[in-house]
Amino acid sequence: MIRKISDILKEKERTCSFEFFPPKTEKGRAKLPAVAETFKELDADWFSVTYGAGGSTREATMEIVDELQKKFDVPVMHHFTCVGHSQEELKNILQKMKEKNIRNILALRGDAPEGEEFWTPAEDGLEYCYQLIELIRTFGDFFSIGVAGFPEGHIDCPDKETDTKYLKIKVDSGGEFVITQLFFDNKDYFEYLERTKKAGINVRILPGILTITDYNVLLKFCGTCGATIPKKVHDIFKPIAGDKEATYKAGVDFAVEQCNDLLKGGAPGLHFYALNKIDPTQEVLSRVKL
Repeated sequence: MIRKISDILKEKERTCSFEFFPPKTEKGRAKLPAVAETFKELDADWFSVTYGAGGSTREATMEIVDELQKKFDVPVMHHFTCVGHSQEELKNILQKMKEKNIRNILALRGDAPEGEEFWTPAEDGLEYCYQLIELIRTFGDFFSIGVAGFPEGHIDCPDKETDTKYLKIKVDSGGEFVITQLFFDNKDYFEYLERTKKAGINVRILPGILTITDYNVLLKFCGTCGATIPKKVHDIFKPIAGDKEATYKAGVDFAVEQCNDLLKGGAPGLHFYALNKIDPTQEVLSRVKL
């Protein structure tokens, strides 16, 4: 029986997990198990697989989660959104997960499908993440449910206090742990812990880590998700933006320093946005005192 992440968190003070996305090519798809195997050897507590905007990778996500669990006997968390699905469709997907022994879900509202700036719920669909969590909970305690957290506040929230209020609703509805969006200033994470604790949120909050390997891609990605790029990051990476080797080295060094500082400050583990690559995450971990 595949273990639930909520049970793992009860037993371990610190965890290490890795996030993948469904590859768009057959070549990338064929390489993913080898990448996962390497991370398993690095004592991965679990993997997670993204869902795609608007549920665009729905079938691929479930196939990959199922394959990795069977091949490596490691819990794999299925990202799951309510965008583009009716409640009946959501129930059917959850039933398929249960049949495949997929026991861990990251519940998300989800992003609009590619090419759409805004979205409206599907007919008889759900509008908010907490509603999706409540639907998952109709399956009893079979699933362990994680939720997303935003140390700088969600891009759609008017302020951090409102963002914290929404996180509290998600946790009160059945969310058992939090994985944060990427960030590059650890002060944002530790302030987030203080803010959420004051709001009565007592679940584990795991920092999401992205190792910088391409400055221009970073600018585009953070512009989309709303994560802030601090001046110190610009100062390091802008002058070497055209030098892949220098950027890679600086990215690893920055991530190592960030991770060690987080752990020293009491972070209960690390969640790596691995981008389906063994490097540079493997190198970062070799230098982190986890």
